Amino acid sequence: MISFLISILVLIIGYFTYGKFVEKIFGVDKERTTPAVRLRDEVDFMPLPAWRIFLIQFLNIAGLGPIFGAIAGAMFGPAAFLWIVLGSIFAGAVHDYFSGMLSVRHDGLSISEVVGIYLGPKVKHVMRVFTVVLLIFVGTVFLMGPAKIIDGMTGGYWNLWVWVGIILTYYVLSTLLPIDKLISKLYPIFGIAMLLMAVGLLIALFFGDYHIPELSPANLRNMTSDPEATPLFPILFVTIACGAISGFHATQSPLMARCMRNENLGRKIFYGTMVTEGIVALIWAAAAMTFFGNVDGLNGAMLANGNNAAWVANEISLNMLGKFGGLLALLGIVAAPITSGDTAFRSARLILADIFKFGQQKINNRLYLSLPLFVVAFILTQVDFGIIWRYFAWSNQTLATVVLWTITAYLISENKAYWVTMIPAVFMTMVCSTYILIAPEGFSLENNIAYLGGAFITSGTWLLFWMYTVQQKKIIRIS
Repeated sequence: MISFLISILVLIIGYFTYGKFVEKIFGVDKERTTPAVRLRDEVDFMPLPAWRIFLIQFLNIAGLGPIFGAIAGAMFGPAAFLWIVLGSIFAGAVHDYFSGMLSVRHDGLSISEVVGIYLGPKVKHVMRVFTVVLLIFVGTVFLMGPAKIIDGMTGGYWNLWVWVGIILTYYVLSTLLPIDKLISKLYPIFGIAMLLMAVGLLIALFFGDYHIPELSPANLRNMTSDPEATPLFPILFVTIACGAISGFHATQSPLMARCMRNENLGRKIFYGTMVTEGIVALIWAAAAMTFFGNVDGLNGAMLANGNNAAWVANEISLNMLGKFGGLLALLGIVAAPITSGDTAFRSARLILADIFKFGQQKINNRLYLSLPLFVVAFILTQVDFGIIWRYFAWSNQTLATVVLWTITAYLISENKAYWVTMIPAVFMTMVCSTYILIAPEGFSLENNIAYLGGAFITSGTWLLFWMYTVQQKKIIRIS
């Protein structure tokens, strides 16, 4: 319990200390007119209250990540606590803050366009395709995921595809309608429900007969059933994504960058929501480690139920929170992915609008860009869900890595403390490159060979990046 409480406290302290430090590096301009005011169009660009933006951003970035990812990550043991805390403070929240604020500074541009500004047009073209594909993956995952949960909750009363159709209809409406019609009204309610769910679990952990394992040298190891098949590095760092760092967040931040009244709200909205998500992930990881007796019990339960994190979340909710609390928790489990899926499609629409310079004030224009996205997503629902999820997980962390390198290029160009993002960029490059070399959905290489290959790719990436930034500085000096 002590390690768990210290972890929560460190996250909170991190927001007020390192978050303030990162904000100072960026250099907020309170007098600068934001895109929400200057480019207001009553569809995507419009000022919203800060508390509402916070809850929308929290739901946007959360999804099933801090629940399912934390449960799967808890199978590794208390090492998950360490990654959630350090990842959130020094990587995830920094990534979210800078990606959001750079969008604010660049007229609310989508992340692929921001990447192009600092890493060049070639990388921009690649990232345009990569980001849209990732968002379609997200939309598909968060279309099938909640549909399966609802179908299970209702005992198969309706056919699974009826729920898919209902959720897809909602996605169409939330993607096409102005942001203040559905998203701005529903998200705060679901956001509060998800936070209350986490608070309920926290209270249950305090007053119930649960024993959270401590983070100690003896426990700082891979506690999964088959450590050789699931090495802690890099599997843990991809498994727990949204609770530590996630590239998906960078696709969502521009939505809120188009709604902020003042730049000084950035730390609360971007850094603060990531820290909040980290706390939620800690609570779910702790609950998963204790509900089944210990980490071994969790691994056994997951193995017996096909590694179904939704089943674990359902069991924890109903048994630890009672009927009312369980219903509230299940509402959060269902609402969270849906509220990430709809904004995934909305973000994809805005990225395409930025690419083609296609105005979005007319609903027909929004429909032209959105319809192909929904068609592709529906086709992908016919593919095995596990395959989609695994490729989403890797591509998600890869996007986060590219965004970290982008922010580093920005900081170098501004002669600012670029190490705050270069260090996590190097680390995440090693994570992503090693993962794709070692994972079954990748090259399935032996662990030692994958580690060497990951180190080689990371070194090469760093060298190419440094050569590019040196070249850009020379061009700036000449011009």
